[in-house]
Amino acid sequence: MRAPEPTIAPITSLASRVLSGDIVLPKFQRAFVWTPQQILYLLDSVRRNYPIGSLLMWRTTAKLASGHEIAGLDTVPQHEGAPVHYVLDGQQRLASLVGALPGSGPIWDIAYDLEREEFLHRAEDTPTGPHIVPVRHLISASTMISWIRRDNPPDELQERAQALSDQFAHYQVPVVTLLDVSEEDSARIFERINSTGTSMDIVDLIRAGTWSRDFDLKDEIEQLLQVLDAKNYGRVDAKTLLRTISAAAGFGFSTKSIHELRGLERQRLRSAVAEAGKAAERAVDFLSTQIGTPQADALPYYNQFAVLVELFRQLPRPTAAQYDAVARWFWLTASGEYFKGWRESQMGPDLTAVTQFAAGRSTEIETGAALPRSVLWQRAQFSRQNAPSKLLVLLMSYEKPLDLETGRLIDVADALSWQNTKQFHHFFPRAYLRSEGVSAAGANVCGNLIMLSAITNNWISDRRPSDYLKDLAAWHGEEKLRARLRTCLIEEDAYQAALRNDYDGFLRARSETLHRRLLELIGSAADSGGEADGALPGTASDADGEAELPVLAGSGVEPVDRDSVD
Repeated sequence: MRAPEPTIAPITSLASRVLSGDIVLPKFQRAFVWTPQQILYLLDSVRRNYPIGSLLMWRTTAKLASGHEIAGLDTVPQHEGAPVHYVLDGQQRLASLVGALPGSGPIWDIAYDLEREEFLHRAEDTPTGPHIVPVRHLISASTMISWIRRDNPPDELQERAQALSDQFAHYQVPVVTLLDVSEEDSARIFERINSTGTSMDIVDLIRAGTWSRDFDLKDEIEQLLQVLDAKNYGRVDAKTLLRTISAAAGFGFSTKSIHELRGLERQRLRSAVAEAGKAAERAVDFLSTQIGTPQADALPYYNQFAVLVELFRQLPRPTAAQYDAVARWFWLTASGEYFKGWRESQMGPDLTAVTQFAAGRSTEIETGAALPRSVLWQRAQFSRQNAPSKLLVLLMSYEKPLDLETGRLIDVADALSWQNTKQFHHFFPRAYLRSEGVSAAGANVCGNLIMLSAITNNWISDRRPSDYLKDLAAWHGEEKLRARLRTCLIEEDAYQAALRNDYDGFLRARSETLHRRLLELIGSAADSGGEADGALPGTASDADGEAELPVLAGSGVEPVDRDSVD
């Protein structure tokens, strides 16, 4: 490898070279991710003559896999045999300059306010006039002169406009060019440069570290995602898929294990992706048919998916008893926050538990997860983003809920995909509770939510429960209403509390029912009578009866801080 070649280049020249195809991005580079505000900061740095850092390029005649666009801007394809410059470091800065100066597309419609002396993204409400100069005019002397002379702006503004144009025309950036570097080394250099920063995510980093002419991890992950697409299951995030690939390669689920993929021989890496893909199909079939999650959005935690893929990789054909055990594991791990803060100290024992179970050396998948107390339903906010809400929706869908007014089955598939929030209704309407002094957070807890059709939802509106329940009983009969309520996991105690408009009593009774149903799905022998919060077998209970994380025999697993994710 020859010594790097340092030069300086005007930013206007760099922009032209990108659009002409002389400067391109290798495929192992990530997509453009800068925010509009970051773009404005960069332009302001150029205006103030602040340094914006150097660019690192690699000059070669090799035709490397690359895209023909940067930040949404089309560029000229590489000419066969002609030398080009691949950007190894500085893509986000270069793309921002290339986008802003030609100014094509909504994100690049940027102007400079000569009066306020600041850059801005233009919108419908942006002021107009000779003091608002489009950035795309800065690199064209004739256009800039025409703009300056338009409407005869004050001399001060003309001077500012000319100074700004001159600054952008003459601003130069240091460029270091690598010569005689192989394709694999270029990817390694890119990876090493970015591994010390915080802006790259692990998927970008591992992609660069494993890239070669005939292997692109992004394409491999896309094939895995297409497995989910073929099942109409939606998509999980790329890091979860990296966990499945890492486990299939024999490493594990952790970030540290994922980094080991960089040293893996390409064929073994490709085989791990294929194995993970086949196992993902089986995991999706299990989740769809046995659990009732028709789409990935319904999963309480994506980390559950990573473990299930490895389980079905090691155990392609479970017995009926093993399927039941896997279902119990799913409901247990979905019911707490174990996977919210899945740390490396948990991942190793979880992988061991999967291996022991798959080999037939245990009848259950041992886990450090513990059942939460029933007060979860009285405290957790209902939101499409959190796990308790998804767990609640899964529990309700399991009962094949009937609409309270029509008696028809609720479309749980629609509800589970979180496409239609009208499927959900606060049993005690929020407007009614607000009139009774209950806070918005107090009204929006999971225990107050049921599934309803949009028509019934609108009919109930903000009426108090005693009113609409008495109407329903009068129209359809008391017993029929009770039967429909039971499909919504509202039993007699909760129903009677609702007739009294006793919100606290309703929440307590409904929470007990939800908790008991969860225990049944987990298959726990915990006593749900008396105190509603019986601990699972193998767990310790504190003085208040709250289940602690179980300690697996010989595993060395201790309760952990669940707020950080490895």
